[in-house]
Amino acid sequence: MLGAIVGDVVGSVYEWHQTKRKDFEPLFPEDCFFTDDSVLTVAVADALLNQHDPAEALKSWGREYPNAGYGGLFHQWLFSEEMGPYNSFGNGAAMRVSPVALLARTLEEALQMSDHVTAVTHNHPEGLKGARATVTAIVMAREGCSPEEIRRAIATRFGYDMDRTVDQIRPDYSFDETCQRTVPEAILCVLEATDFEDAIRNAISLGGDSDTLGAIAGPVAEARFGLPPEIASQAWQRLDEPMQEVIAQLYARAGRPLPVDA
Repeated sequence: MLGAIVGDVVGSVYEWHQTKRKDFEPLFPEDCFFTDDSVLTVAVADALLNQHDPAEALKSWGREYPNAGYGGLFHQWLFSEEMGPYNSFGNGAAMRVSPVALLARTLEEALQMSDHVTAVTHNHPEGLKGARATVTAIVMAREGCSPEEIRRAIATRFGYDMDRTVDQIRPDYSFDETCQRTVPEAILCVLEATDFEDAIRNAISLGGDSDTLGAIAGPVAEARFGLPPEIASQAWQRLDEPMQEVIAQLYARAGRPLPVDA
């Protein structure tokens, strides 16, 4: 899950000033920050840890950080009295779902949990699918499946075009907020990578919705490669204490070491 926070923070400064370069420096610019991707990921974690209604958790955390950069439809829902879903297929479904994969014991359990935390807003079939594909990639990577096995599973189960390289995607890729054109690209960025940092650089270099591409690629990369402590700490220190507390509790509940000294 902390990999999602890293991807979000690294991508934050490129969301509206996209780059097509992998060699951007530094990895963490001084002005980088957490966005709605991190806030809502923590909200999902809180809901799972404390058996809160996911919609209530999303609204509680979102309203605590009203200027985190929410998408238009989600922003309307967040500050309304409505508690039901709004048929979204936006990539927010996938950007916030990583806590599911950390807690679930099996892929089947992860998919059920994914639907539970996603359908409260993103109940469109493509929204549910995007979250499920992200969770599947994380769980398979954690279980040691090869990039080719993950690629084949995502293509077969979800119908995404996984027969592309990052270099093929990058030239014509542009900002897109749908699951359909964010999730497969983010996963491919990890499957082609040589390590965690390379995966994040691949995702940012597509020149799209950078923070969300990073937030989706990050937890898959964390599961595949591990999360270097020196990278994790850079994102960790930019979070507020309540967010840190939830993340620490999530790793403890999952029985996995927190990738930073907290």
